[in-house]
Amino acid sequence: MIISQEITKRARASAGPIFGILAVAYFSYHLVEGDRGLFAYLKLQHSIDKAQAVYLVTEDEKQALEKRVSLLRRGNLDTDLLEERSRDVLGLAHPDEIVIYQK
Repeated sequence: MIISQEITKRARASAGPIFGILAVAYFSYHLVEGDRGLFAYLKLQHSIDKAQAVYLVTEDEKQALEKRVSLLRRGNLDTDLLEERSRDVLGLAHPDEIVIYQK
């Protein structure tokens, strides 16, 4: 009887700290491994960096295309570019030229 009372008394005294340790362990695990944890944050940051790199490449291509389009506008017509585009679209060449087709 005395032994069971002692076990009950010690179990009640240690229940609080054990529950606290388990709660800290649970939240620590989810802080690192959870859906919004440290590893998920690092993975998302890596995805953002890759998307930024793709965006910069795409932005450079867009600016190059905008420059070529601006050279074909009425007020700023570049005859060399106009000739290049017309030859490409129409498939025309001078008789003494060698034509090399690229895919």
